Amino acid sequence: MNIYEIGSMAEKLASNAYPGRGIVLGITPDGRKSVAAYFIMGRSVNSRNRVFIEEADGIRTEAHDPSLMQDPSLIIYHPVRELARSLIVTNGDQTDTIRDGMERGETFEAALRTRKFEHDGPNWTPRISGLAMPSGDYKMSILKAADPEGSACARFCWEYPGLAGLGHFLHTYVCDGSPIPTFQGEPERVAMNDDIDAFTAELWDNLNADNKISLFVRYTDLATREFEQRILNKHTPKA
Repeated sequence: MNIYEIGSMAEKLASNAYPGRGIVLGITPDGRKSVAAYFIMGRSVNSRNRVFIEEADGIRTEAHDPSLMQDPSLIIYHPVRELARSLIVTNGDQTDTIRDGMERGETFEAALRTRKFEHDGPNWTPRISGLAMPSGDYKMSILKAADPEGSACARFCWEYPGLAGLGHFLHTYVCDGSPIPTFQGEPERVAMNDDIDAFTAELWDNLNADNKISLFVRYTDLATREFEQRILNKHTPKA
């Protein structure tokens, strides 16, 4: 068994119809840029009725058709926000929890101790979070139910050094199901790409066509902090 094997995002996504929401953080093979990606998928009309909208400090989700919006509490949020020279990426409003906590001098981990998984039993969707730091190092976390009843929260955090060509992939679900099985284990080791458009296409083209909704990808130059990003939506945002 090779515990240092690096997998392909294309293969991981193409073989899984429903990983749910996913975060990828890593470093390009040339070692010059940090990579941050976030995608959302959905099975219900409410979940699929979303688009990513660019904001000055990141992105937010928005209802594509407001008339179809049912419960906005778990689907409308800021998945990506800048914090000084770092980038926060999450699958919920814990983005703001992390930002506010770190602005008060708390750590990424301490801020997340105030939160738990989502209140959507019996799925108990985990909260996944990432922090891309200016050094190229990054942190990832998952908060998930400790039992089928959702009576307690299990908390996991990882801190990774930025290594050229390597990234980690953390997603909310193992696969589709009823209830949907929560992600297990450590974030998966995956290969990065120097080309943002090639990497964006690798993710988007291999997400399940029926369930994919939106994708965000950002490449940040570690020396200059200049970045370029891509946002893809299944539905065209309304003007």
